[in-house]
Amino acid sequence: MREMLEVKALSVRLGQKQILEDLSFSVGEGEWLMIAGPNGAGKSTAVRAMTRGVDYKGTVLFQGQDIRRKKSVELARCIGVLAQSNPVSYSFSVEEVVSLGRYSHAPGLFPFFRRGTAEQKPDAPEASQNSDRDMVEYALELTGMTRQRGQSVLTLSGGELQRTFLAQALAQDPRLLVLDEPTNHLDLLYQKQVFELIGEWLKTPGRAVISVTHDLSLAKAYGTGVLLLDHGRKAALGKAEEVLTPQVLERVYRMDVYGWMRKMLSQWAEET
Repeated sequence: MREMLEVKALSVRLGQKQILEDLSFSVGEGEWLMIAGPNGAGKSTAVRAMTRGVDYKGTVLFQGQDIRRKKSVELARCIGVLAQSNPVSYSFSVEEVVSLGRYSHAPGLFPFFRRGTAEQKPDAPEASQNSDRDMVEYALELTGMTRQRGQSVLTLSGGELQRTFLAQALAQDPRLLVLDEPTNHLDLLYQKQVFELIGEWLKTPGRAVISVTHDLSLAKAYGTGVLLLDHGRKAALGKAEEVLTPQVLERVYRMDVYGWMRKMLSQWAEET
């Protein structure tokens, strides 16, 4: 299996505070790595560092190449990022925001659409073989935002706004999708739909996903692997069934996670 991203001895210090220390892991093609851990564990900082959003020590390699040596436009063709929140103060339409995901594939800050085959419907497009419009249509359909395409992003709900920026990331047609709490503002229906569509997106060869999540159930259900962080350090790394054990979780979360989860789920059990 080919490694998509390799992180070696990643450390981040902000002022006098050490946020991450000596973190190493990798994700290969076809894998979905979940990054979990308590508040303050360094999950979002890890995502920012591996996408060059914060200064770091160590090495981050994308398909064997140091990301520090890539231009921003080149990196955007490789890695799509969805932040935890996306505040907006401009009245762009949904379609315009999603279209900005294509900037790295054409010259100029606001490139016009390149035309593809007439009446071509996006099914599972690849960037080199389809027009910008195809990719935007594909992303809008995949995220369920086609009907709101002409609507100002200033009028969207939190969930709709999050799906718009997910569509923007998908429109980039990246090889690696990096998501920081992708369903943070979504209700249960859209949480289910978003994770399922990401799973479908991942089925295309040559892709991988890294997600930050607080929801251990989602990590267990969808992740091929889990990286568990604790106070900026790697507490455990491996398959979900190897990492999300009662012993490991109690050590990291300082509570009986399994007991708590069972108690919560028991409220939904059918009465006999």
